[in-house]
Amino acid sequence: MSLRIVVGVPKLWTETIETHRHQVRDAIMDTAATLAFEHGLRSVTMAQIAEETGIGRATLYKYYPDVDAILRAWHQRQIAAHMTQLAEARDRVSDPGRRLDVVVRAYARIAHQTRSHHDTEVGGFLHRDEQLAHAQRQLHDLVSGLIAEAVRGGDIRADTPPGELATYCLHALNAATSLPTQAAVDRLVTVTLAGLRSASGPEDPVHPR
Repeated sequence: MSLRIVVGVPKLWTETIETHRHQVRDAIMDTAATLAFEHGLRSVTMAQIAEETGIGRATLYKYYPDVDAILRAWHQRQIAAHMTQLAEARDRVSDPGRRLDVVVRAYARIAHQTRSHHDTEVGGFLHRDEQLAHAQRQLHDLVSGLIAEAVRGGDIRADTPPGELATYCLHALNAATSLPTQAAVDRLVTVTLAGLRSASGPEDPVHPR
């Protein structure tokens, strides 16, 4: 009779290794993005990233094949974080009109905070990323759904389909990338929301006929 002893990898050890790998990926992505925005996309090399991150080049290549792949991964992480922010903003309130308001304001803040990335060589490269198109569809669906809820609550105008209003709203808010101050962004949000509201909405003045 023989005993077969199976020794598995302890769960804590597995989690520790995965945490370490996640931290290494984050460090690689952050370093590559910083170098690319500071010095230009095509001036960054894998050797520079390895040196700045403090890991060997062989280790770096185990994670990513080239600089473009690193920057795409960084961009995808940024997009996911922004979508999480918007979902969290939506879920903090229950009133349909208020939910739209907080999501619109959160999106405008994000656009304003990332404005320095848009008019750069790196920004142009990242805007060709397929993940961005997918995120834009997600964002449009999110805002369109909130608008539809607010229409049913009587807060938002019902003379235009929610999808069209969402397109109008997001195009307007993208102007936040060119505004110099948060105060200007707040005014942009106020004007954009005013264009969405029902004529009898709570924040619209009632004009005598």
